[in-house]
Amino acid sequence: MSLSHRPVTENDLQIICGFPQNASELFFLFPKADFPLAPSQLQEAIAQRSDSTVVELDNEVVAFANFYRSETDGVCSIGNVIVSPAARGRGVGSYLIKHMAHLAFSKHLAAEVTVSCFNQNVAGLLLYPKLGFQPYAIEERKNKEGNPVALIHMRLPRNAT
Repeated sequence: MSLSHRPVTENDLQIICGFPQNASELFFLFPKADFPLAPSQLQEAIAQRSDSTVVELDNEVVAFANFYRSETDGVCSIGNVIVSPAARGRGVGSYLIKHMAHLAFSKHLAAEVTVSCFNQNVAGLLLYPKLGFQPYAIEERKNKEGNPVALIHMRLPRNAT
């Protein structure tokens, strides 16, 4: 299994749009988007963010993330995190989040990296603490149906790596 990363390209958008398997998964990735995710919606998010990155597994795009906040008050916030259904449970998410944290600390000189995860996203809630992220706040949000959900904010200080 060979993992690598690179900046996202326009050719990747359609592939990434196929990763969310239902409206719930899309909500975890991109709460404002409508299912199914269209390349134009993804392109709009990428344009407002920085360091949009894909992970390749044996030369196939299998994951995506970016920063929705970088260099503000020494904090980089990772967002739009998604792993292809075919690559889940194979260490791809860990690789992606470790790379994004490294980018935050080395390129942006961040003091800390944050990530936020909805309470129904069990995979994310189990992954981030394994990588050193600690919860620090819970924010009430509404899902697409208007029901309350919890958005759990986690952080990884520079000295934790």
